Amino acid sequence: MVNNKNVLILHFTVLIWGFTGVLGGLLSISAVHLVWYRVLIAALSLFIYFIFMGKSIHVSKEKLIQFFLVGGIVGVHWVLFFHSIKISTVSVTLVTLSSLTLFTSILEPIINKTKISKADVAIGLIIIFGIYLIFKFEFQYVWGIIFGLAAAFCASVFSIFNARMVKKTSPTVITFYEMLGAFFAVSLIMVFMGDFNAEMWLQDADWAYILLLGVVCTAIAYVLGVAVMKELSAFTVALTTNMEPIYGILLAMLIFGKQETMSLGFYIGAVIILGAVFLYPYVKVKIENREKRLINRKLH
Repeated sequence: MVNNKNVLILHFTVLIWGFTGVLGGLLSISAVHLVWYRVLIAALSLFIYFIFMGKSIHVSKEKLIQFFLVGGIVGVHWVLFFHSIKISTVSVTLVTLSSLTLFTSILEPIINKTKISKADVAIGLIIIFGIYLIFKFEFQYVWGIIFGLAAAFCASVFSIFNARMVKKTSPTVITFYEMLGAFFAVSLIMVFMGDFNAEMWLQDADWAYILLLGVVCTAIAYVLGVAVMKELSAFTVALTTNMEPIYGILLAMLIFGKQETMSLGFYIGAVIILGAVFLYPYVKVKIENREKRLINRKLH
């Protein structure tokens, strides 16, 4: 019963994450302004959380620098993600972002100096084919697809480094400092681009959307996600998290209607990519179990 409850909470959390793309489409401000508000609100919300829970946020200088640098990558990722939505559609961006699995399969063995998995290569090739179909049939959104792929690349990089850092530091503490790092990184971008201007002022409707994005979709969703992930297997978490683009696309179609209607080629490519992403945990576990059995036979 406890696990069923945790799975439901995780699905709810993933649904909230999927809703971030819809909020990006609803907000009238630019991608860089949107992210600036998001990370500022998320950092403040987490700071209030630490005070309320009476938890320490002290970390070493070395860790602080690491968290800030990775946070900078997180900030760039979100700017690319929301800019992709602004110049294409929520559906295009969310499906393209699913290439995160592809980039991780390439980058993780390089960064961690580990052996390349056969499952990673196989799934990666299928995802490339799906992306090719989307490029072919939705070429009018070519820049949206490119920015979506760049966002997926950044997400892959910070996910790999987070997986390392979370072994030594509380995930919530890491997120707090990463949000601060993202805030400073996005602020620097805005200074160089001259984006501290009248265009960043929020309209009346934007206030509700930006608070939802910063508090509910970032701070609260993260705390909920971390809490249940400690109780569930990595396989269950991976499989459930793959629902994010599906939830996001369904919500976008419900809210934006015809604006989110795509070509048949797009949906074929999307099914191929999402199918590959869903199959990935099954294939990886089967191949790893097979390799373990072969090693055990050799040892005996």
